[in-house]
Amino acid sequence: MKDPMRLVDRFCYNHPNFGIPNLMRYLTIANVVFWILGMSNTTLLGYLSFDAGLILRGQVWRLITFMAYPPTSGVLAFLVFYFYYWMGTTLESYWGTAHFTVYLLIGWFVTVLYGFLVYFIGGIRIPITAQYLYLSMFFSYAALFPDQQVLLFFFIPIRMKYMALIDAAYFAIAVLSTPFPVNLLPIVAVLNFLIFFGSSLLRMIPRRPSATTVSFRKASQKIRQEQRSQLYHHKCAVCGRTDTEYPNLEFRYCSRCAGYHCFCSDHINNHIHFTE
Repeated sequence: MKDPMRLVDRFCYNHPNFGIPNLMRYLTIANVVFWILGMSNTTLLGYLSFDAGLILRGQVWRLITFMAYPPTSGVLAFLVFYFYYWMGTTLESYWGTAHFTVYLLIGWFVTVLYGFLVYFIGGIRIPITAQYLYLSMFFSYAALFPDQQVLLFFFIPIRMKYMALIDAAYFAIAVLSTPFPVNLLPIVAVLNFLIFFGSSLLRMIPRRPSATTVSFRKASQKIRQEQRSQLYHHKCAVCGRTDTEYPNLEFRYCSRCAGYHCFCSDHINNHIHFTE
């Protein structure tokens, strides 16, 4: 199975001009504008969230406006807006416009897809915002800059990898405490992160050696113990001749055999390779 990130890299390489420059700036401005409008008219916010049933009735703008739905109605929203903008612009600067646009597009697509699946399968209309999608950027940022220090609430120094752990705890609490199917939205929101960093995370998982995996260290130790007990240095794995019995015979080790096997000059190129 191909690494999804390779497909993303290939697409961005073939379409270097794809994407919207400063996309996170525009999204942050839209969040701020709708936050201000929502403070004066709370009913307005009800027209922004994703609702599959209303979209199918003609309110197609909800496919886009849910990305600008403000995370909270309080002044704490400005702190959230700051982190949205800071992380988004940094990721775009690091990845490039094409990669960052694809990152948000994947998050937007899977979120919309989930909203429609829930509606068509279960007949459930759930209002969806992009809150978890934006918060998932913490994971991407922490994966790229784990030791970068930021000031939480502008005065508490904390490294990004710990911020990501806090974010993960928030996601876990939301999954456990929110009714189904809304509780799956945090999981859906991290799918784009898994596409971009899943292969790297898998490589970090330690793997147990398989039964056929050869430990050259143990094999060489076994050979040396056998050599000391039988007073020879080399023994052909085919004919059994040793350098003690035939001091003028040349011995070599086969690099194509699995394990630590020695052969005399008559059999180094004339033997069946060991596979285990």
